[in-house]
Amino acid sequence: MASAPVDLAAEPDRSVELCVAAHGRLLAEVAGLSEAQVRAPSLLPDWSVGHVLTHLARNADGHARRLAGALRGEDVPRYPGGREQRAEEIEAGAARSVRTIVDDLAASQAALEEVFRASGAAGWPNEHLRGHDQYGPRACPAHRLREVEMHHADLGVGYGPLDWPEDYVAWDLGVLLATVPQRLATPEDRRVFMAWLAGRGGLPADFRLAPWG
Repeated sequence: MASAPVDLAAEPDRSVELCVAAHGRLLAEVAGLSEAQVRAPSLLPDWSVGHVLTHLARNADGHARRLAGALRGEDVPRYPGGREQRAEEIEAGAARSVRTIVDDLAASQAALEEVFRASGAAGWPNEHLRGHDQYGPRACPAHRLREVEMHHADLGVGYGPLDWPEDYVAWDLGVLLATVPQRLATPEDRRVFMAWLAGRGGLPADFRLAPWG
């Protein structure tokens, strides 16, 4: 039976619980990766497994940076250098050894969980601080959860969408569905998708939504 939808972006303590569990699942799976596996293509275009894992580590650093800033009353972005910093760090880190990549991910996740605990103890303060994002500190754990669940599946090493926790799906399915109208490129696409959603026809084999995010 499906869980009732929960707005995880407004429930940071529950999101932290789910996120810590997701961190554990991810580390348990990647701990035994070989050098060949970490160099192999992921399910994301142009990214190896090493790229995805490096991104997850730097994303953890970014959320920790934001939340630590909020605890001090400072508006700190996840990536002070913007998208260029993000891309450069991922590219530079993807070529490291598998052990270095996995150890880095473990350390980054542990550090973020420490900041989660401090933020929870402080009551998730300074909700007005956005750090170049569209959400406040209370929503950081939910957004981190999405990154871990989506990219764990993107690794292509066993974990997939059918493994996503029900609480996560109950939240993010609705969030993602809300993005659909803006991702339909033409009036015809909107009508075809709307008819399919209403159970009044199928989707053409070549039907595609514009990229999300």
